[in-house]
Amino acid sequence: MKANVNGVDLFYKKQGKGPPIILLHGNGEDHNIFSETASLLKNTHTVYAIDSRGHGLSQEIDEFDYNEMAQDIIEFIRVKKIIKPILYGFSDGGIVGLLIAAKRPNLLSKLIASGANTKPSGLKNKFINEAKQEYEQTGSPFLRLMLTQPNITVKDLNAIKIPVLLTAGENDLVKTTHTYAIAKHIRNCKTLILSKENHDSYVIHNTLLYEIIMSFA
Repeated sequence: MKANVNGVDLFYKKQGKGPPIILLHGNGEDHNIFSETASLLKNTHTVYAIDSRGHGLSQEIDEFDYNEMAQDIIEFIRVKKIIKPILYGFSDGGIVGLLIAAKRPNLLSKLIASGANTKPSGLKNKFINEAKQEYEQTGSPFLRLMLTQPNITVKDLNAIKIPVLLTAGENDLVKTTHTYAIAKHIRNCKTLILSKENHDSYVIHNTLLYEIIMSFA
């Protein structure tokens, strides 16, 4: 299915019945990374797995901006008349989730963000250097987004009122110190660092994600 929001056609897959939960993928991915988790969540929740603008089956675009992506989801929730959804976001999806929770403190019921950063310097230097080299060769707008954004401030984090769970892998591309620094500025936030996991190992096509979501939902 598709919904026109914020001037862009977003593809989404809706499954199940029960309290609403929105799943947002990371950079360069699509909703299919959640297929195993969504198939379990649909037994207890109404699941909306969305392809972000410029990803998957959603409308193609030339440039990416996290604030626009956040506005897409805000509009999607309004257009679909979704009441107080839980939002789960991985990587870019987690960044979008933080922005939504800051911009619209009463829109969501809870937020779970995995592998999210609030500024490019929150990513490990090795990853940044490799991304810069690849960007110089390709000019990829996906890489440009990660290298120049987000810019989520302490004031933004202080504005978040809902319960938040931040997760990251022990070997994440996001600095562990950065994950804890984000949590420090959110008033109602829990942090989970998963032993032996990397940025996406416990998320993509892994039902461990289902267990994490249900433990907090």
